[in-house]
Amino acid sequence: MPGERTLKIAFLAVTPENTRGMHMKIQLSVLLLTAVLPLAAQTSKPIVIAHRGASGYLPEHTLPAKALAYGMGVDYLEQDISLSKDNIPVLLHDLQVDAVSDVAERFPDRKRENGRYYAIDFTLAELKQLAMSERFNYRTGQQTHPARFPKGQSRFSIVTLEEELQFIQGLNKSMQRTVGIYPEIKAATWHRQQGRDVSRIVVEILTRYGYTTKADPVFVQSFEFSELKRIREELGYQGRLILLLGDKKGSDGTDYAYFKTPAGLAEAAKIVDGIGPSLHHIATGQTKATLTITDLVRDAHALHLKVHPYTARADDLPPYASSLEEMLEVFFRQVKVDGMFADHPDRLVKFLQGQ
Repeated sequence: MPGERTLKIAFLAVTPENTRGMHMKIQLSVLLLTAVLPLAAQTSKPIVIAHRGASGYLPEHTLPAKALAYGMGVDYLEQDISLSKDNIPVLLHDLQVDAVSDVAERFPDRKRENGRYYAIDFTLAELKQLAMSERFNYRTGQQTHPARFPKGQSRFSIVTLEEELQFIQGLNKSMQRTVGIYPEIKAATWHRQQGRDVSRIVVEILTRYGYTTKADPVFVQSFEFSELKRIREELGYQGRLILLLGDKKGSDGTDYAYFKTPAGLAEAAKIVDGIGPSLHHIATGQTKATLTITDLVRDAHALHLKVHPYTARADDLPPYASSLEEMLEVFFRQVKVDGMFADHPDRLVKFLQGQ
């Protein structure tokens, strides 16, 4: 880090050529140390998190989408995790697979009473038979983002958590880089209602692959504060944790309005290392002239919490920004968030390289 390099130079600068004045050397060193450390914190580079991979260009959570994001120079790759029928963690944003695959055509009789097809009702072998695609409305079949990769074109497969970890670690070795992982444990409460402990399974896999401490390139995220607390205290996981913030309440009763207050953030800081709010939790406004910044980032930073908002999309901009770069100006230059999830991560990488 730049701060570490500066610190070493500072110590060399105050070291006398002889042994006289040692007391003064120590005093000067302490003064320089206290001056440099805040600078190091302020100049740390924000991270770019590939939201489900380079999902603005290729179908989400497929290995090609992750490979493209990796090649774009991102810092972290996200993994949304659900369980299969045989307890294998697979990468899916939803509990259901019917909005990103041909499951309704391949297994028409396997839907639940609500008409949805859940990953947990299929073995991994069955899930591997599905053709994964760009996201679409499972009722109408219409693609969610029409300008993105054409639905049904090419062939993509579902990916397990272990397959992706092996893939990333292999690229890290061959590319001589350290790109981290950013797994989200999906609906842990719901999984337990189905008789499954998704968090325990995921933590065991992360441990096996060396993602165990806060020094490792990993953030584990969840919308359920009670589950994050369980992961930290009951399961004993020592890696970095992120509390995701929604608009109302989580499936476990997490009160997101409370966790956006100074008191709620202080409670969260006892367990987690940062928060993942939505973009509109930080900046709101119908025009550039009416743009309003909340106190959320300021309050979180006062408690040394990282702030990684979601999700930057070039094809789905907030009303106060006429371009993705204009929006990034607000979040990185004005608000100074610590990182951001992005569907088009190359645009964030390029923007930050210019800072």
